[in-house]
Amino acid sequence: MSTPPGSGQKDENQSEPRTVRDGVTSEERYRAPEDPRLEELEQRLRPPRADQLSLFTTTPRGEFAPSPGALPPLESTSSLSLARAWYRRELEQARRPQNTINAYTNDLAVLEHLIGPRSINAITRRDIARYLGDANSRTTRKRRLTSARRFFDYLINTARVLTEDPTEGYYPHGIQLRSPVPLFPDEQERILAAAAADEPWSETAVWLMMRFGLTRAELLALERDHIDRTTEPAPTVYVFYADATKRGKERHLMTTPEFGEVLDRFLEERNPRGRLFPVGPQAVNGMVERIRRAAGIDKEVTPNVLRHTFAVDQARKGADQKQLLALLGLADDPRNRASVNRYLRLAAPPVNVAGDTDSDVSDEDGDTSTDNIAPSSSADATEG
Repeated sequence: MSTPPGSGQKDENQSEPRTVRDGVTSEERYRAPEDPRLEELEQRLRPPRADQLSLFTTTPRGEFAPSPGALPPLESTSSLSLARAWYRRELEQARRPQNTINAYTNDLAVLEHLIGPRSINAITRRDIARYLGDANSRTTRKRRLTSARRFFDYLINTARVLTEDPTEGYYPHGIQLRSPVPLFPDEQERILAAAAADEPWSETAVWLMMRFGLTRAELLALERDHIDRTTEPAPTVYVFYADATKRGKERHLMTTPEFGEVLDRFLEERNPRGRLFPVGPQAVNGMVERIRRAAGIDKEVTPNVLRHTFAVDQARKGADQKQLLALLGLADDPRNRASVNRYLRLAAPPVNVAGDTDSDVSDEDGDTSTDNIAPSSSADATEG
């Protein structure tokens, strides 16, 4: 029997009207698929997600170190690009000069460009040959080889992810050193006179480069407290390096009473604190060029020329090869021996003047006989 209309009772056979929805609830949105096969397919095709990277990494020495840029761990199968990033981080932590860091990493970018994407354990000597052969000059080839050698030395001895060095067996071409052109005695006097008439710091700076052989970088790193004004008969200049890898260049040099007077005038007028010359490299270059013009000298004069002049003068006063290396803060290696031999040759008597042939400089092994040469007394030849 059917239910009369308007009775308020529901007909058992009458279906409930469907409600149309325009969305889903939060619970339904995150509910797993009803079909297990769809859930399995979803799990299988889900893209891999990177694990949360650690804020710290462990060095080969077992020490904790920050992982800037969230670099993945370095392994033998890591890409050259990743290894280059780790190497740059190592150089930055060692506080190497920025231009050195850029030079090394740019050379390694050239290697990657030439050989394509490659894991570091897949780089072969053939790849290194292509990398070196692409260099357009001997200087570029030598720099590239240095960059690659130090990179693989880092991977083998510091990171300890490789055991073989693909650069082994490659050697740089010898680069012929140019003979320096030092200032003659009359030109030196004109340079000193022009420096004395220039800015207050110029005379002191020129003395330190031309009379005591400081490099431009050493000049700019010199602090007031690095000069001991209590020593007799003149102040002693101490050359220090903040970079631990360059401590071998450190030395101390006895100056002269005349320099002591120059220094006193400068300190009285400027009274610097900390760095003696708070200027940049280009300011030193500009000062040297300015006094060259004021002195009326036509030949090239640079901070390096002033240092060359000091070295030749010391050789003329009797400094031998070992003493020149110490005075200039140079390591005793073949290239540096060849470098100071240039000064010894320039200081030797003219070839048309009779002399002791035993004092000739050898070009082959960098050795020089100094049996008849007296030690220099103008500076402290402390081993650097």
